[in-house]
Amino acid sequence: MRAAVLIGYRAPLDLADVAEPDCPADGVVLSVLACGICRSDWHSWTGADPDVRLPHIPGHEYCGVVEETGPRVTRWTRGDRVIAPFILACGQCPACASGNQTTCPTQVIPGFTHPGAFAERIAVPRADHNLTRLPETMEPALAAALGCRVTTAWHGLTGRAALQPGEWLAVFGTGGIGLSALLLAKAIGARVIMVDVVAEKLAHAAAQGAEATVNAATEDAPAAIREITGGGADVAVEALGIAETTISAMKSLRKLGRMVQIGMPAGTHSQMTLPMDVLYSGQLALFGTRGMPAWRYPSLLSLIDAGRVDLTPLIARRVALSAASAELAAFDHPAPPGVAVITDFTR
Repeated sequence: MRAAVLIGYRAPLDLADVAEPDCPADGVVLSVLACGICRSDWHSWTGADPDVRLPHIPGHEYCGVVEETGPRVTRWTRGDRVIAPFILACGQCPACASGNQTTCPTQVIPGFTHPGAFAERIAVPRADHNLTRLPETMEPALAAALGCRVTTAWHGLTGRAALQPGEWLAVFGTGGIGLSALLLAKAIGARVIMVDVVAEKLAHAAAQGAEATVNAATEDAPAAIREITGGGADVAVEALGIAETTISAMKSLRKLGRMVQIGMPAGTHSQMTLPMDVLYSGQLALFGTRGMPAWRYPSLLSLIDAGRVDLTPLIARRVALSAASAELAAFDHPAPPGVAVITDFTR
């Protein structure tokens, strides 16, 4: 099968014919319909993710059609269209039993710990515990984004920070996570301020319904947010994983505010010096979040199916597998608005 293989950090992916994946006894093999290109894939491409061993097939935001099932699979058959969270939990340990599958100690993460979906086909273990049926009306490119950016934002806003209608949300970073948070928060009924350093991306966020935008390249973002909100945001989302935006997000909150760290602090950003006096004096709550448990898919899908949120503005570019290298390299600089999704695996 055709795949884009990481053979050297910061090097173009090798478009190659590789062996077909073996079907796990508890899993399935999917023909990939679409796979997002995410900043987390960029961390792998740069060598910042310790789980990745070369050669490696990236890609963790995917949907596909079941081609083969293992003997222990009971819920899925050939021809089913499915999506999966990027964290595949065992479904049996105490963490999974308590509903916290994203903390499963034996989690499998395609695109990081296992071969990913920058390929025509992917093996997905633990299928009965993790796969969700793809709604017939949902375009594969959009469904692929649900595997990471949309689901992570949804869980961060609702499962961690408990964002409420009427509250102010400040989002630092207008990439895939940031745009997802904006669209979902608007559906909840929150008022959203988007923060970035790229005017084009802020204009795009404003066009998608942001109540206000702040250009951190020319403004003191926390001060601007306190001015807009009359005291600070109720909730802040950090969507980049760097110290500057994490500190600004903390400083943008009102007393008793809640912050969700969604951006992945990798490489040199894995250690940060934070203003703990702000945390202490503001009596803030700081949440880490990563992914979304599979059991929470119905709440998100029902929101989409009911027409309460249109996530199509997320998809800016539908590209071929051969374009993955250029899209990853683009994360070295402020990327253009929207996300890229691989929809053509033939070239």
